[in-house]
Amino acid sequence: MRKIIHIDMDCFYAAVEMRDNPALQSVPIAIGGSSDRRGVISTCNYPARKYGVRSAMATAYAMRLCPDLVLVKGRMDVYARESQKIRAIFADYTDLIEPLSLDEAYLDVSHSNLFGGSATLIAEDIRRRIKQELNLTASSGVAPCKFVAKVASDENKPDGICVVTPDKLDAFVRTMPLGKIPGVGKVTLQKLNRLGLHTCNDVRQYPFERIQRELGKFGSVLWNRAHGVDDRELSVSRVRKSIGVERTLSEDIHTLDECRAFIPVLMEKLRERMLSHKQKTGKAVRLRTQGVKLKFNDFQLTTVEHRQGALSEDYFYTLLDEAFARATGRGIRLLGLHIGLADPTDIQQLLLPLED
Repeated sequence: MRKIIHIDMDCFYAAVEMRDNPALQSVPIAIGGSSDRRGVISTCNYPARKYGVRSAMATAYAMRLCPDLVLVKGRMDVYARESQKIRAIFADYTDLIEPLSLDEAYLDVSHSNLFGGSATLIAEDIRRRIKQELNLTASSGVAPCKFVAKVASDENKPDGICVVTPDKLDAFVRTMPLGKIPGVGKVTLQKLNRLGLHTCNDVRQYPFERIQRELGKFGSVLWNRAHGVDDRELSVSRVRKSIGVERTLSEDIHTLDECRAFIPVLMEKLRERMLSHKQKTGKAVRLRTQGVKLKFNDFQLTTVEHRQGALSEDYFYTLLDEAFARATGRGIRLLGLHIGLADPTDIQQLLLPLED
């Protein structure tokens, strides 16, 4: 039986800002946004969340919910540097590490002899060291498979741990709301709810053939997850062809200006993933293309992608203009940015400078 740990830092960007500026310790803060109340929030701390402030929320709306909200400009170079320190801690426990972003990762400790082979004690020691050495907190999930470990890490946030032992796996998964399963987005969840499916146990009682018919390839994935089955190994060495970020909106937007307001926060997240990729591979990110994706309110997708040798935020606005022209009056329910990565053997591509 495998032993998987999922580590997720608690409101990572905001936590770094509060640590470095004690005046922010007890006040609601948000990373991103803008002083003129345009744009959207990247993330926020827990005091802000008590007011209902959330990531991807329009700054103006966030300020209405929380008039005392303090907007803090993000410092990606600092977050990346702290992330490297966290990764160094992980490496003291296992070589099998799959980073998901700057602030979360999977660790496979199945064959570790540390702490008598106890994944729970390993996770606790990692959390202890992060707090002691970096003055930051992390939450963790421990389970026999990846998706359960990821769900478990969110159970006792912030600064908590949830352990799902093999004998408790079935009970933990059986009552799990389907919305907690990674890959079940808002649209898929609505479709499942219309079918009368709300928990994993509901899926277990549903005909497998109909699940496949309704959800296609993801039907088999969902069926396995509902039964606590996830045989995926950690992806510790793979060649990526692209890096992307996207945001599904809680309400449709209809104007180009509304779409453009999301570019800065998506750009910040894209840079985060590029830095994570660089840390994981030890190589600079080399671009081949930049692209923009939109999903309209009739669920049709459109993508605009052109060759580009160096990352440019301004160029994303140009691509967005081209993509938005295809809306023809339809609302926008999803925006995405992505870059295509150059073939490692293509020496003609320019190296993209990233801060270490």
